[in-house]
Formats: sequence, C-alpha cells, structure tokens
Amino acid sequence: MKHKHALLATLMSVIFGMGWVLAKSALDYFPPILLAAFRFGVATIILIWFVKPPHGHMRAIMLISVLAITVPYAMIYVGLKDLDASTTILLVQLEAPVLIMLGAVMLGEMPGYKKAIGTMIAFSGIVVIAGDPQVRTNIIAVAWVLGSILTWAVGQIKIRKLGETGGFRNLAWISAFASPQLLLISAFFEKNQINLILNAAPTIWVTVIYLGIAMTVGGIGIWYHLIGKYPVAFVSPFLLLVPVTTILGGVLWLDEELTRMSLIGGAVVIAGVALVIVERPTARNRYNTDITNK
Repeated sequence: MKHKHALLATLMSVIFGMGWVLAKSALDYFPPILLAAFRFGVATIILIWFVKPPHGHMRAIMLISVLAITVPYAMIYVGLKDLDASTTILLVQLEAPVLIMLGAVMLGEMPGYKKAIGTMIAFSGIVVIAGDPQVRTNIIAVAWVLGSILTWAVGQIKIRKLGETGGFRNLAWISAFASPQLLLISAFFEKNQINLILNAAPTIWVTVIYLGIAMTVGGIGIWYHLIGKYPVAFVSPFLLLVPVTTILGGVLWLDEELTRMSLIGGAVVIAGVALVIVERPTARNRYNTDITNK
C-alpha cells in the first residue's frame, strides 16, 4: 500500500473512532434516537443528489433500512447513552464475528477454521467485559448494544442479497428511508425534541454534522475508495485502530476510566477480531465491501 493510502486508511479509522466519542458527548444533550435521525438525515442530504434511485429495489431498500439503520442505530445509541464510549466500541467489535456467523447460517458462506477460532475468542472477551462490575450495573445498556449488532448484521446480509447495486447508492437511499423512521420513533418514545432543537448550542450541531458528513459520508467514502484500489485484507486491519482511537478519546476527552477487566476483555476481543478480519490478500477479498465500526 502506498504511504498516502496508508495515511488515508489511518485517517478513516480516526474519523470512525472519534465519531463514537463525539456521539457520546452529544448524547448528554440530544436523546439517542433523535441524534441517530439527525446523523442519517445529514448523510442523506449530502448523498442523495449524487446517486440514482435503485429502481426495482425500493421495497427491499425500505425493509433493509429498518434492519441496517433504524433499529440498530436506535438501539446502539440508547445503549451508548448509559455506557462509556470505550466499553461500547469494544462491544461493537463483535460486528465482524456476528456477521460471519450469520453469513454461514443465512448465505451458506462457511468461515474457515481461523475465522471460527477468532469468533470464539472475540466472544470470550465480551464475557470478560460483561463480568466487570461497572458493566454489570448497566447490563440493559449492554443488551441494547448487542441487540443492535445482531440486527445490523441481518441488515448487512440483506444488502448482500441485493447484489451489485452500489455502496453509496445503498447508503444514500437506506439513510433516506431510515431518517424519517427514526424521527417518528423519537416522536413516540422521546420528549422535548422541539425545545432541544431550538436551543442547541453551535457545538452540538457541529457534532451532528461530524456524525453525518465526516463519519458516515467521509469515513465510508474513504473505505470504498481504498477497497477499490486494494484487497480488503490490506485495508481491514486499519479498522483495528478504531477502538484504540475511541478508547484514547474517551479517556482524554470524556474522562472515562478503563478498568482492568475491560482492558483485558478488550484486548481479547481485538485479538479475536484480528483473526477474523486479517487474512492473506487474494483476488476474492477485493470485492467484500462490508464495513464495521462505523
């Protein structure tokens, strides 16, 4: 990989990692489902003008929007509100192993022994994290995050079944359907939205713009750019920098404190995920466009 592309991949991981830190900060003001609606609303406004509608797939896209964005991001932001960003990003590392497991069940894409071992290691790390006394007191929030991962993975399987419809086209139109869905859910389950919107400080809106443009459009845009040039096996290891960035940001920006059990469990999770996503580059790796830590 050229140095400029390695720097770009590193920037991508930092963008994703800091997105979790900023989202956690914004949740001190906005309710979680409303924040998710704003994130994907901003992404829609940016992307929708540059991609054609997926004619013939609109009904499928509408269903996928529920599974890939609306439900999982509502759940994960609800969980993030009560968890540290550091703990949340370690739990989110299960996305890749869960996606591989569902791919085996729903698509018949059987993983090799290395990925199976990595998946088991990652899950064992989550067990360690869940045993942390600070995490156990927020076990419902943990359940929200884990439920979001499972739902998101089902959504990714549905996207795979669409075929080659285009990554940015999918993102734009799935976001276009998901944002109003999230706004409707927020109207039912959250309170005081109008007052919060009218009185939000500029720094809050900067965070919303970051989540919508930098994290969603920019970060995923860099991902698609890089996997267009290199096999996924060259690019995906950079995603292991995402939890490192989030943990550092959580400690330095949010004054979070990592316990020994969370550190040990997190290291085990990352080691397991590394076995899952790091592999020898081959031609078939180039076209696998699933992305985690987003």
